[in-house]
Amino acid sequence: MRTQIRLTGAGGQGLITAGVILAEAAVLDDKHVVQTQSYGPEARLGSSKAEVIIADDTIDYPQVTVPDVLICLSEEAAGKYGGDAHPDTLIILDSTYVEKASPAVGRVVRLPITETATKAGSKMAANVVALGVLNALNPVVSPESLRKAVLQRVPGKFRAMNENALDAAEALVVEPARPA
Repeated sequence: MRTQIRLTGAGGQGLITAGVILAEAAVLDDKHVVQTQSYGPEARLGSSKAEVIIADDTIDYPQVTVPDVLICLSEEAAGKYGGDAHPDTLIILDSTYVEKASPAVGRVVRLPITETATKAGSKMAANVVALGVLNALNPVVSPESLRKAVLQRVPGKFRAMNENALDAAEALVVEPARPA
């Protein structure tokens, strides 16, 4: 098994942290993992991207070539990265902010990720909702390891909110997924 994941959006949405959390969860599951990140020069609202490769064996190349899973939390990210997919790529779009993008290839699912995070306690937990949605739709790590990695990474005063965000993500996926 080898899964290439690209998490994209705007700076300040917590995608770099989400990539680190996902990588830590993979390590907890005794998987091989590589995590990389890049972001624009702006501290907030510039483009942001985290990539994670999770495998059962050695990873030969440390960057995502074509993602198996692509998450886009902003319209700009969807436009920039939506074309970097193959027909089987799971493309998860945050319908809260991504309204116009319509990737030509891939299995597109639109879910209100930021709206769900806000209802769970704060839009700042959108990155954790995105991870919960990703893992519910395409399990790459055990739910226990994902939860443990989230709780290890977030400050104590935000743990309950992020647990709520994970629970809300699972409930969101149980609802009929909204096709693109």
